[in-house]
Amino acid sequence: MNSVSKKCNCCGKEIIEEQGVYKEEWLEIIKDWGYFSGKDMERHHLIVCETCYDKWVSGFCIPPEVTEQTEVL
Repeated sequence: MNSVSKKCNCCGKEIIEEQGVYKEEWLEIIKDWGYFSGKDMERHHLIVCETCYDKWVSGFCIPPEVTEQTEVL
């Protein structure tokens, strides 16, 4: 089974995979832009490592809503 390398679009750090298991979490964003945007009919795909995510959201005026999960699926 071939693995796909993942790199953070913010810092360029490679997301490490060992034996089919990634050794850290990341945020993946896929956005299909529609009409009335400057990006009509484009698909944007990006990966953000946890460190860059923390830096990014620390600057938000309204922070993300966080809830605790009791199990991981």
